[in-house]
Amino acid sequence: MRRILFRTVIVLAAAFHCAVGQTPRIESQFRIARLKYAGGGDWYNDPSADVNLLAFAKRHAGIDADPKYEFTEMTGDNFFTYPFLFMTGHGNIVFTEYEVQRLRAYLENGGFLYADDDYGMDKSFRREMKRVYPDAELVELPYSYGLYHCLFDFPNGPPKTHEHDNKPAQGFGIISGGRLVVYYTYEANPSDGWADAEVHKDPEEKRIEALRFGTNILVWALTQ
Repeated sequence: MRRILFRTVIVLAAAFHCAVGQTPRIESQFRIARLKYAGGGDWYNDPSADVNLLAFAKRHAGIDADPKYEFTEMTGDNFFTYPFLFMTGHGNIVFTEYEVQRLRAYLENGGFLYADDDYGMDKSFRREMKRVYPDAELVELPYSYGLYHCLFDFPNGPPKTHEHDNKPAQGFGIISGGRLVVYYTYEANPSDGWADAEVHKDPEEKRIEALRFGTNILVWALTQ
C-alpha cells in the first residue's frame, strides 16, 4: 500500500504567520476530497462549500490550494492520494468491513478526516468511527487546543453557524500517535457557512467566521 506523503505540502507560513515576501511553491497543489459513503446520508450536499473553503484558504492563508470539488470512495484507486477528507450529511452512515480497514490505514499513514454533522449523522458517525478506532474515543478538545488558535483565534472553540437544537457547538477528535487524525464538529455546522451565500442565506459575518474556522482546520491538518 502506498504511504501517504501529504506532509510534503506543508505551508508553514500560514500556521506561524511568517513574514515572507511570497508563499513557497509546492510540487502539486493541495486538494481535498468529499468522502462518499453508503447508508442513505446525503454525503454530496452543498458542493460549493469545498470550493469556497479552498479559495478562501488560498487567499487568506497562503495555502497553494486547488479550489475544485472532488469526491472519493474508500474503495477507490485514488483514495490514498488525498491528504484531507471532508465528510458531512444529514442521515445514516454505513461502512463495510473493507472500508473500515481502508480508512484506518489512510489515517494511520498521515491522512486527516474532518466530519461536520449537518444535523442527523451524529449517531451513525460515532458508531462507524468506533469500528475504525475501537480502542479510542472521540474526545472533546479543550478550547486551548492548537487548532482553535493556529491562524484565526477561536477562544470558545467551534463557531455556531446554524442554530437547530439550542445546544452548544462542540469539537471532538481522535488522536493517534500524538496526531489529531479525525476532527468532528457537532451542533456547529460550519460547512453550511462555506456554501455559496444564496444557499443558506447566512449573514456575511457568519460565512466569514465559518470560512476562517475551516481554514484553521486545513492549517492544523497540514502542520501538526
